[in-house]
Amino acid sequence: MKYIFFVLAGACSYGLLSTFVKKAYESGFNVGDVVGSQSLFGVIMLWILVFLTTKSAKETSSSKEMKVTRRQVLTLMIVGTTTGLTGIFYYTALQYISASFAIILLFQFTWIGILLEALVERKRPGKDKILSLIILFAGITMASGYLGRDHEAVSWIGVSLGLLSAVTYTLFIWFSGKTAKNIAPITRSAIMLSGSFVLIMFLFPPHFLINGSLHEMLLPWALLLALFGIVIPPLFYAIGVPRVGGGLATILSAAELPAAVIMSYFVLNESVNWLQWFGVGITMFGIALPEIMKRRIS
Repeated sequence: MKYIFFVLAGACSYGLLSTFVKKAYESGFNVGDVVGSQSLFGVIMLWILVFLTTKSAKETSSSKEMKVTRRQVLTLMIVGTTTGLTGIFYYTALQYISASFAIILLFQFTWIGILLEALVERKRPGKDKILSLIILFAGITMASGYLGRDHEAVSWIGVSLGLLSAVTYTLFIWFSGKTAKNIAPITRSAIMLSGSFVLIMFLFPPHFLINGSLHEMLLPWALLLALFGIVIPPLFYAIGVPRVGGGLATILSAAELPAAVIMSYFVLNESVNWLQWFGVGITMFGIALPEIMKRRIS
C-alpha cells in the first residue's frame, strides 16, 4: 500500500503543473522560459538531494549500492529524455488545441501503458485492469470538460503532439520501473532528469538566465514547477513503480487529472460543472478499482 501511495503522490504532483504553467503564461513567459527554468532548478534540487543523501549514507554504511557504471548513467539519461519530451510535446500542443482536448490526448497513456505491458511481457491484462481502463476513459472524458462545448476545427498538429506526449509519458512510467533498479531512487532520478535537462537546453537555449526573466516573477514559478514536476514525481515513481508494476502504475497515474481539475477550480477560479465533478469521482473510482477487486479476491 505504501508504494501505491508513492505513485499516487507523484501523479498528483504532475496534476498541479497545469495551474502553475497557466500562471506563468499569464505573467508573459513562453514555453522555452517555463520548460527551461523548470528543468534547470529541478536538476539542481535533485543533485543537492543526492549529495546530502550520499554523504549521510557514507557516514552510516557501505557505499557499495551507490556505485554507478557509465553504461547505467548513459541508459538512465536516455530514459530521462522521455519526461523532457512529454513536457515539450504537451506544452506545445496547448498552442494548437484547447486544454480540455489536450488532457484527453495526454491521458491516452492509460491504455497505451497496459498495451505496452501486454506486448513486452506477453502478459494479458486482467479483467480488473480492462474494466478500470473503461471507467477511466469515461471519467477522464467527463472531467476534462470537453463534452457539451462548441469546439473549434481540430488541428492535426496539436492532436499529433498531444498523442506523442501520451506515448513519451507512457515510456517514462514504464522505464522508471525497469532501468537500473539497484541504484538508489534519488540517484536514478537525478541522472534521468539530467538527460532531460541536456535535451531541453539544446532545444530551448536558457535565454531566461540573461534577459532578466528570473527577476520578473519567473523564479517562483520555476521553483514550484521544478519541485512538483522534476523532483517529486520521478523520485516517487522510482520508489513505487518497481514494486507495483508498470500496468498498475499507469492506472494510478490517472490521479493527475482529478488533481488538475481541483487546482483549476480553487486556484484559477475556473468554472467546473457537475459533469466534470462526476467525471472526477468516476476517475478516482477507476483508479481504486484494481486494488478493491484484489482485496475482495484475497
